[in-house]
Amino acid sequence: MLNKYPLWKNLTIAVVVLLGVIYALPNMFPDDFAVQITGASAAVTVDEQTLERAKSDLDEAGLSYRDAEVLDGGVAMLRFDRSDDQLRARSILQDSLGNDYVAALSLARTTPEWLRAIGAGPMTLGLDLRGGVHFLLEVDMDQALERRLDVYSSEIKRQLRDERVRYRDGDPTEDRTLRFAFRSEDDRDAAFNLVRREHNQFMLNRTRDGEEYLLFLELTGESVDEIQQFALNQNLTTLRNRVDELGVAEPLVQRQGNDRIVVELPGVQDTAEAKRVLGSTANLEFRLEARSDAPAGTTETFPFRNDPDRTGELEREIIITGENVANAQQAFDEHGQPQVNITLDGAGGRMMSRTTRDAVGRSLGVLFIEHSSEIVEREVDGEMVRERERRTERSIISLATIRSTLGSSFRVTGRQSVGEAAELALLLRAGALAAPIYFVEERTIGPSLGQKNIEAGVNSVILGFILVAIVMVLVYRAFGLLANVGLVVNLTLLIAVMSTLGATLTLPGIAGIVLTVGMAVDANVLIFERIKEEIRAGLPIQSAINAGYSRAFVSIFDANLTTLLVAGILFAVGTGPVKGFAVTLFIGILTSMFTALLFSRAIVNAVLGGRRELQSLSI
Repeated sequence: MLNKYPLWKNLTIAVVVLLGVIYALPNMFPDDFAVQITGASAAVTVDEQTLERAKSDLDEAGLSYRDAEVLDGGVAMLRFDRSDDQLRARSILQDSLGNDYVAALSLARTTPEWLRAIGAGPMTLGLDLRGGVHFLLEVDMDQALERRLDVYSSEIKRQLRDERVRYRDGDPTEDRTLRFAFRSEDDRDAAFNLVRREHNQFMLNRTRDGEEYLLFLELTGESVDEIQQFALNQNLTTLRNRVDELGVAEPLVQRQGNDRIVVELPGVQDTAEAKRVLGSTANLEFRLEARSDAPAGTTETFPFRNDPDRTGELEREIIITGENVANAQQAFDEHGQPQVNITLDGAGGRMMSRTTRDAVGRSLGVLFIEHSSEIVEREVDGEMVRERERRTERSIISLATIRSTLGSSFRVTGRQSVGEAAELALLLRAGALAAPIYFVEERTIGPSLGQKNIEAGVNSVILGFILVAIVMVLVYRAFGLLANVGLVVNLTLLIAVMSTLGATLTLPGIAGIVLTVGMAVDANVLIFERIKEEIRAGLPIQSAINAGYSRAFVSIFDANLTTLLVAGILFAVGTGPVKGFAVTLFIGILTSMFTALLFSRAIVNAVLGGRRELQSLSI
């Protein structure tokens, strides 16, 4: 019989629609503004007593909260009605609870438990809808190469000493090359063979300059690319760890191009703290104090961080850096002064042990390194030009005598305050940056603006839906009502799919939904017009309906296929808002094809398919 689906197809369509309704339902339960309290370390737990203390602090400040509870895993959650209250509460609690606890902005889910049990949750809102901060960071690739050359230089020098090969220099030059000088040709050739055997990342060149036999080690192009990619990936990992330390819900940290990183922190309004933690390139270098008889050029002099008038002389050779730190925790020494307890990884522990084994009685210096930048104006050819000036500050934070061989665990003292010690521990625990990063762009979106964007987006979807629905009813009457029902199902399925996939909804994504509302009825228009043509051609109504759906399929498929390809290209080459628009458009096209070709046909079959003779059709 014409216009009849088999039972299995009707059941399949019904199940898809039912699942769509269920997985779209969590979006009816918006997240609460919340402040999450956790311990700053594994040794600190959050219990009911801590929560009562937090509630008391908020009551004293006259700040009301909706609910407060201690969750599984030692986490306290306080819920608020407004984002302004959330921001104030976070500031109050962080100051009152101290450095033993972390008070972070969060969003508390209100989705019923039975929905969460089946993996249903609301759509993630992007930065422009939730509010927060957007940073565009640039990785200093030149510094990445210089750092790696310093490490290679120290490693090769150590290998030369182990092989008893005498050398004079071994420092990086300006053209990404290491230069070693030797007194004899035999020493130079021995170094040449050692480097060729142990380090395939260099191109080697042997020359002679008067009495000196020279060996130049130049990084290959492949090695340069590898170092730069490592620096970018390492910085990505480190920034993600630092964002986790900030306790931000649903952050975005992704690369952009070959040397830039985008960081978006939804819900964060304290840009100063986020910028300090993300942008700080604090790192450590561990070096031995220079001997009094050290040759010229093998030592460097640095000021002490807490006493700039005092200086210390350290060897140029680096034992380990912050990249070898596996864990770091702020603590106090026996005199109550702040310190940082450091645990090294396997390679770092072996290097520290091997170096300090023969250096008992000497002093170990801990060098604190900070990179910064600022925009300055300079006059160039009579015109004022804005340029980014980059600075690097190095200072000694500890210079203590080595009493015994150090292993993978030791402590660093000399921090000026508890806050500085806690921040250094956080940065080292999160991981060292492989290269300095600089802020290229910064944008802040307030929560009130985000709420206005949501309201404007929802209103645009509703208005677009109403206008389309009116036009469809006026033009196609009963079949227009059918198309409108399909439009509701289409929006439901679109929201359900985006929620299930964890796609982030942005303002351009809402624009994609509005566009989907308009495009979703295109397929219905093609089908309905085809049915009208078949009726005018003299076909019976049942045959006309069947022909309308069958013959319009190819046109609908071709038109939507090209749009799908464009959406895929936008997603592949676009960034940020463009990706959000592409995702929504892609999913919306798929759901609109389902509702137009399958769902609406199933409804028509159910209503009209059982009638053998139809004298008229409301279309």
